[in-house]
Amino acid sequence: MNRLDVVTVGRVGVDLYGEQWGGRLEDVASFAKYLGGCPANIAVGCARLGLRSALVSAVGDEPMGRFLLEELMRHGVEVRGVRVDPERPTALVILGIRDRDTFPLVFFRENCADAALGPEDLDPTLLRATRCLVVTGTHFSKPRLAALSRRAVALAREGGARIVLDIDYRPVLWGLTPRALGEVRYVPSAAVTARLREAATLADVVVGTEEEFRIAGGAEETEAALVRLRELAPHALLVLKLGAAGAVAYPPDTPIVPEAGVRHSGFPVEVYNVLGAGDAFMAGFLSGWLEDRPLPDCLARANACGAIVVSRHGCAPAMPTRPELERFLERGVRVRALRRDAELAHVHRATTRRGRWPRLFALAFDHRSQFEALAAASGRDGEAIRAFKALVYRALREVAEGRDDVGLLVDDRYGEDILADAAGRPLWVGRPVEEPGSVPLRFAVGRDLGTHLRRWPVTQCVKCLVLYHPDDPEPLRRAQEEALLTLQEACHGSDHELLVEVVPGRSGLPVDDATLARALARLYDRGLRPDWWKLPDAGGDAGWRAVGEVVARRDPWCRGVLLLGLDAPVAAAERAVAVAARHPVVRGFAIGRTIWGDAARCWFAGEMEDALVVATVAGRYRRLLAAFERARGGEP
Repeated sequence: MNRLDVVTVGRVGVDLYGEQWGGRLEDVASFAKYLGGCPANIAVGCARLGLRSALVSAVGDEPMGRFLLEELMRHGVEVRGVRVDPERPTALVILGIRDRDTFPLVFFRENCADAALGPEDLDPTLLRATRCLVVTGTHFSKPRLAALSRRAVALAREGGARIVLDIDYRPVLWGLTPRALGEVRYVPSAAVTARLREAATLADVVVGTEEEFRIAGGAEETEAALVRLRELAPHALLVLKLGAAGAVAYPPDTPIVPEAGVRHSGFPVEVYNVLGAGDAFMAGFLSGWLEDRPLPDCLARANACGAIVVSRHGCAPAMPTRPELERFLERGVRVRALRRDAELAHVHRATTRRGRWPRLFALAFDHRSQFEALAAASGRDGEAIRAFKALVYRALREVAEGRDDVGLLVDDRYGEDILADAAGRPLWVGRPVEEPGSVPLRFAVGRDLGTHLRRWPVTQCVKCLVLYHPDDPEPLRRAQEEALLTLQEACHGSDHELLVEVVPGRSGLPVDDATLARALARLYDRGLRPDWWKLPDAGGDAGWRAVGEVVARRDPWCRGVLLLGLDAPVAAAERAVAVAARHPVVRGFAIGRTIWGDAARCWFAGEMEDALVVATVAGRYRRLLAAFERARGGEP
């Protein structure tokens, strides 16, 4: 297999994070589900920073285990070393945020999958293929886990790897506190010290907090503990995490005195959630250390990653990406509460999106008012609308066979069964949120957008059509812009992507090849940064060049533009697709009535059978796909 940069060994589990903070864990009403566990967090953090990482652990053969595997793979972590245990459940942790100093957590790890691992579960090929192995102190708490960690070290050494120990001391996982005291970070124990001292002798680098070095060194003073570890591991680099004060590192042969260490003072940020910050610190440190950067640079990267995560909700999902880290190091702290730093938050969201869609061809049948008019004219009801949409979906499934660039836009008023069936399939799914035809923009889901969107699967993209012209009267423009910003904020809170469809041509105002670009520039000026734009024909190459320049200048992280059809005849749509495809900002299309409109009119009138509807829709869909592919020459 290809050479890896980092392999981590140890815990992985589901973190259920309380969404309400400032109170007791007993009073939390809802939880966010994240990937967790120190080694898993480090593996994700390393992958986000551009390192090739893998995890050695285990999950249960059930939905929570599959969730963890899918999350690891989504973030680019190699999972060949993650065993699926058919008998034991996936580990679980319930966490809360009470205040800046109190973070209650409860571990559920009795007979869990990753705690049952032994040396026989290791893949020697995987471990011999890494440049660095990270082991954690927790995996020395039980005999079989300690044997697994020692064997992993031996195999990694055979491949020339360097060994890093994250002390990762959790007294509750050593049986030193009741389950309810999972947040306690330090309990003295001679037995624990003996195990951690053994682990330290295996390492080239030892990383820990003051409490962790005290337990590992067996001394109540941090400096004395460091001296004892230096005696045991004279060739190891010792990295001491100091929280808000930054970090200090003691290379081999360096005296253990404060003035002799290599220090970085950290970053002045607001502490929101300390959980996971140490794992981010490790990932940041490794991203520099494995690139042979100077030690002060390694510590700066480590402290920056810790500062970013300490200001956010969650552990693994809060880990910064390489572009995000580089941007932070370049410009520093602008807002102490980093989760409120709009620029940094945007880079984070944009570089951690679900799925890659270099091209996307969506069949749009989220229309509601148009179908209701067709049904009413033919004396049909909502059941007929559902039946026709099911036929369109059948056609889409035929076209999607063997492809990974197909999607759909469908509503939950008449397409709820389709939304359920599409879940888990390799399809992009968008779902409308606007009240059809509303000017100024209103939302079909009511005023409480945030609560409503939290009921939607996070894999679905929120689509919003706005009838918007940059020369609309100022009060109307402002009202529409405020509605879109409200929607964007709700999407950020619910972790949904946002597609904004802009149609300027229904206001009666003139539209030329600069209109769309001016509309987008105006919306960007107001702070709108959707993941996708859905736009009508920009009027030719000049219009598309103008749109591309605005998007590239205002938001280089935007996924791109999808072309819409506006019920154009299929031949005209084919020509528009061919022109749009010549411009990189256009990633594909999201076209509806052009594809199914004629079939719908015939079917509702009783003039077309189901099979012919499916064949007609699939044929027109393929025709537009072919037009794009011919114009783009197969390039994304």
